[in-house]
Amino acid sequence: MRALDMARNDNLDLVEVGPTSVPPVCKLLDYGKFKYEQARKEREAKKSQKTQTIKEMRLKPKIGEHDLEFKTRLIKNFLEDGDKVKVTVNFRGRENAHPELGRAVLEEVARRLQGVGAVERMPLLEGRSMHMIMTPGAQKAKPAPRPVERPEPVKG
Repeated sequence: MRALDMARNDNLDLVEVGPTSVPPVCKLLDYGKFKYEQARKEREAKKSQKTQTIKEMRLKPKIGEHDLEFKTRLIKNFLEDGDKVKVTVNFRGRENAHPELGRAVLEEVARRLQGVGAVERMPLLEGRSMHMIMTPGAQKAKPAPRPVERPEPVKG
C-alpha cells in the first residue's frame, strides 16, 4: 500500500518485476518510458543482426572447366558475404542414367571451396536434380592495424 501511494505521489507506475520471488519485487518507474526504451533497444539489436539467406547456383553435369571456375568464384563470394549456398546439378534426358557425373561436379566444387565454406548437406539426388548445401566457414579475423611510428623531429 505504501509503495502504491509513493507511486501516485510521484506520477509513476508500480511495476512488478519479480512476481515469483517471496516477497514479490516491484519497481517505481514510468511504464510508458520503459516500454519505449525497450522497443528502441530491440530495434537497435535488429539493425546489427545479419540475416542469412540461401542462394542457389545451378550447374550441369557436363560443365566446362572455365564455367565451373566462374561459378565457383560466385559461390565463394556468396559464402564470404555470409550466405548459405544451395548448389544444384540438373540432369536432362540420358544424363539421368549417370548421377555419378553430377556427384563428381559437386565434390569438385566442395574441394575448391574447402577453406571458404563447409558442406552442410552432402550431395543428395532428388528426382532430376542433385543438391548440396554449403555454409560459410569460420571467418578469419583480420589483424589489427599497427600504429604508425613517426620519427621525432630533429632540432638543430
